[in-house]
Amino acid sequence: MRRTRFDEAPCPIARTTDLIGDWWTPLVMREALSGVRRFGDFVERLEIPKAVLTARLARLVEEGMLDRVEYQPNPPRYEYRLTDKGRAFWDVLAAMWRWGSDWLWPDGVPPLALKDRETGDVIRPLVVDEVTGNAMNVRTVRMGRNPDAH
Repeated sequence: MRRTRFDEAPCPIARTTDLIGDWWTPLVMREALSGVRRFGDFVERLEIPKAVLTARLARLVEEGMLDRVEYQPNPPRYEYRLTDKGRAFWDVLAAMWRWGSDWLWPDGVPPLALKDRETGDVIRPLVVDEVTGNAMNVRTVRMGRNPDAH
């Protein structure tokens, strides 16, 4: 069955879904953002089939989220390094983390938490408007034509 592509859609959510719409891609990016770079380490940490990982890494490289860099010439071995675009994906995963933490544990306490690197305090991601610093939610925003779009 052929999947519907959204990479030409006018909606940013649709285009993002086109890139990360399978269950492995966000997990590969989670590991990359945690410092994993090598193919074998991704396989080990995710328990992902090698063929699936190969396809996901190729797409992430093609999309400019990861760079494939040779670290050993003979035999050739590569690692995958985050690009600026890939590092910016942290915001998407942080939003997913918050939503999952709030809604997917019946007792309200997920076994993993995000912690501040310096203090060790548990932190809770929040989506805010970068201009005003105000928290955003469905009641405070609406979709409309972007005046800067061509």
